[in-house]
Amino acid sequence: MSTRFRHAALVGKFNSGGIREELGSIAKFLVARGLSVSIEAETARNTGIAAWPALDAEALGAACDVAIVLGGDGTMLGIARQLARHGTPLVGINQGRLGFITDIAYDGYETALTAILQGEHEEEQRAMLEGHVERDGASIFESFALNDVIVSRGATAGMVELKIEIDGEFVANLRADGLIVGSPTGSTAYALSAGGPILHPGIAGWVVVPIAPHDLSNRPIVVPDSAAIAIEIVAGRDASVNFDMQSLTSLAHGDRIHVRRSAHRARFLHPRGWSYFATLRSKLHWASGA
Repeated sequence: MSTRFRHAALVGKFNSGGIREELGSIAKFLVARGLSVSIEAETARNTGIAAWPALDAEALGAACDVAIVLGGDGTMLGIARQLARHGTPLVGINQGRLGFITDIAYDGYETALTAILQGEHEEEQRAMLEGHVERDGASIFESFALNDVIVSRGATAGMVELKIEIDGEFVANLRADGLIVGSPTGSTAYALSAGGPILHPGIAGWVVVPIAPHDLSNRPIVVPDSAAIAIEIVAGRDASVNFDMQSLTSLAHGDRIHVRRSAHRARFLHPRGWSYFATLRSKLHWASGA
């Protein structure tokens, strides 16, 4: 069977029940269609799969021309951030609950993958965030995010006070539980539950959403994705920053978190006929009253 791809990376939500058998089934399916298969190293180590080579994310990006991800959106976020710099397209097979970006049902993966491997697919590219933490003029931490960068108070602490600047201009002093800077992809994640708007992935913008602000006039705002956003820790204990809930560092007063658009974009391959609005209807139950 003809295919546009030669070497597939296989990544799984390794702490999920039955994942070893399901990953093995997908791997055999890919091999039967003429592809070489490599397993992401942590997936292989935690599942005990040894029938195919195990490579870390950097090696997968260098060797593979497509990545098949079995799991939920969290699994996809983790590998998408690492493979974006390589331009590796990703295909998501959903084993989670929501599945905004892992949109193929496991029961239907053979039909969907057969078409995708033959070039019958919709390709979508998503903007990403990158940022770093500056302390005393030096960068002490940096990371990437596909969903969001979140500055938040400690679990047992009171509110944090944050100073927000955009493109070097002072915007606001905010007392709140925290602040979310989200991409269009992340606008349907934590930012949505905090009262932010949904951004279509085609919009070149970020959402800046306060978390439980003390002053109710502090509202979410959409800014251009060309903007450079700086967030300074003014007051509060045990503040932290995380990138896609997977990278974390503790913050001190005076620390500044700088967030901007990444030069890299995540690439997703969807089945032909995929629709963003259909995804919203399904995941957010917009058609429940129809």
